[in-house]
This record gives sequence, C-alpha cells and structure tokens, in this order.
Amino acid sequence: MKTSNGLLIAAAVALVGVTGCASKNYVKSQTAPIVEHTNTLDQKTAENNRNLHDVDDRATAGIKQAQTAAESAAQNAQNAGKAAGDASTAANDAVHRADSLDSVVKGLDNYKSMANVTVTFGFDKATLSKDDQAQLDQFAQQLASAKSYILEVTGGTDSTGSAAYNYDLSNRRADAVVQYLASKYGVAAHRFYLIGIGKDKEVAPNTTAEGRKQNRRVEVQLLSNMGGGQATPAATAPAAPGPGSN
Repeated sequence: MKTSNGLLIAAAVALVGVTGCASKNYVKSQTAPIVEHTNTLDQKTAENNRNLHDVDDRATAGIKQAQTAAESAAQNAQNAGKAAGDASTAANDAVHRADSLDSVVKGLDNYKSMANVTVTFGFDKATLSKDDQAQLDQFAQQLASAKSYILEVTGGTDSTGSAAYNYDLSNRRADAVVQYLASKYGVAAHRFYLIGIGKDKEVAPNTTAEGRKQNRRVEVQLLSNMGGGQATPAATAPAAPGPGSN
C-alpha cells in the first residue's frame, strides 16, 4: 500500500515537472519575438536620436558659418563704402568750386584756351555714357604735353525742375567728369575749377528736345598759363559756396 502511494506521488511530481517545463517553454516562445522586436525598436530609436543630433549639429554649424560670412561681408562692404566716401570727400574738398574763375585765379588774363570738350547727359542723370568717356579720353591726350594748366569744368542743366535742384545736379555732373579724369589720367585735384550753373545759362533753346539735350551738359576747357606760373587762388577769393548754390 505504501509502495503504491509512493509511486503515485512520484508520478504526480513528474507530471507537474513536465507541465511546468512545457509552460515555461511556451511562454518563452511567445515572448521571445516581442523582446526581439522591442530591442530592434530601441536600437532604431537610439540610431534616430543620433542622426537627429548629427543633423542638429550640422545645421547649427552651418547657421553659425553663414552668420559669420554675412557679418564679414557686411563689415567689408561698410569698410569699402567708408573708404570710397572718404576718397570722394577728399577729392571734393581739394577741387576749387566757384561762381567764376575770375574770383579764384590770380592772373587769369595770362591763361589761354588750348582745347575744350562738351559731354551731355540723359534727363536727370549724372553718369557718363561710353560715348562721353570716349570724348573725354580723346580730350585727355592733350594733357600730357600741357604746362601750367587748369581745367575749367562747367556743369549745366535744362530748364526742368527747380533752380536749387538744378544747381545740385549740375555740380554732380561736373563731379562725374572730374572723378573720371582724376582717376584715369591722374589729374591733380587742384587743377580743377568747378562751376555749377544749373539752368542759368542755356546754350540752346529749352523749347525743343534737342535744345534741352544740349543744355544737359558739362563743358571742359583746358587753359594754359602762358606766363608759365602755376595757378594760385586770389587773395580776395570768396569762400566756395555750399552745395546747391554754386
């Protein structure tokens, strides 16, 4: 009797063991794919995070580089603009501006006109065309052999617009000619005598388009001192008028 009971107990224990192993194997078989899938997702998430960080780092570096380049370009442009402005101011300060040559040049009677050229401008324009530059180039060939000379540069306009605006425009046109001759041919600033007459003195009737075109002009006259002396401002010369009045 005891032997039979022992066998039954042993069989029951064996059955429980078999059942327990089967259950564990089943659970393991069911959860293994889930665990593997979870691990894969974790790896992809980590990889995506690394990629996002890389993209963010590259974007930040690119933005910083672009900002640096933009700041550098802006600084260079500012420096170039300041240099150009300083050069223009220096040139404008050095040239003589007057209502007439008689008021600034002593012994003007000793000067003789050697050559002249006239260039015209578009309506409300103060920039030289290629044709204007070609005419000034031809005129400038005579400067190399000229002695003790001055250049009378007279700017004019047509009758359109106010007197104040045209005085300023005529000066800007004369300045354009001065800057061209000075920069290309090395003409010293003190040799220029600028006279802005606005619309005061017309060379043709302003009632026609052709007449107005002729009045939108700058006349350059080469005057040589026959006495051989350099041009000198007169002792009683008035101060150069301000913009818009000369």
